[in-house]
Amino acid sequence: MIHSVQFTCVLDTNVIYPINIRDLLFWFAYYDLYTPKWSNHIFDEWDEVMERKGVPEHERRKRMEWANLAFPDALVTNYIGLIEGLTLPDPKDCHVLAAAIKTNANVIVTNNLKDFPASYLSSFGITAKTVDDFLTDIIDLNPEKATMAFREMVLNRTNPDLDEYEVLDILRKNGLKDTADFLHSQL
Repeated sequence: MIHSVQFTCVLDTNVIYPINIRDLLFWFAYYDLYTPKWSNHIFDEWDEVMERKGVPEHERRKRMEWANLAFPDALVTNYIGLIEGLTLPDPKDCHVLAAAIKTNANVIVTNNLKDFPASYLSSFGITAKTVDDFLTDIIDLNPEKATMAFREMVLNRTNPDLDEYEVLDILRKNGLKDTADFLHSQL
């Protein structure tokens, strides 16, 4: 069996911010289905998005601290020197690629594929995938473990307390149609 924990993935801000997507990504990582990575730049962007959405500062800090406590090896450092030498359609995304290069990531998980051209990323041995494509790949590699992670995520939800099918509906509404359908087929 392929052990998907070998997949090291940088999670872009746009897949960390939505709480339901972040929860599933984190539960899959907790179950060693892949290894998550992020940077201070990514967390700064996450903090800005949460602030714009009205999340109080103490709650923003708590979410970021929890992520770093849950995955103490996820924070990429010493990547800033790489940023200047990179060229992407949106220069503000170069920090994501720099973190991926520094940590030898296989994948950048982002919903902004247009900002991460496949041909340029391949020169670094990196691909970019949407969160839905990434999660369905992970489920495909280890459906039993992915289903266990999903079920535990659902059991740990408290506000609101929802069943598996209600959570799947929320994931579909968050753009994870293929992921939700795949998980549904495993229940």
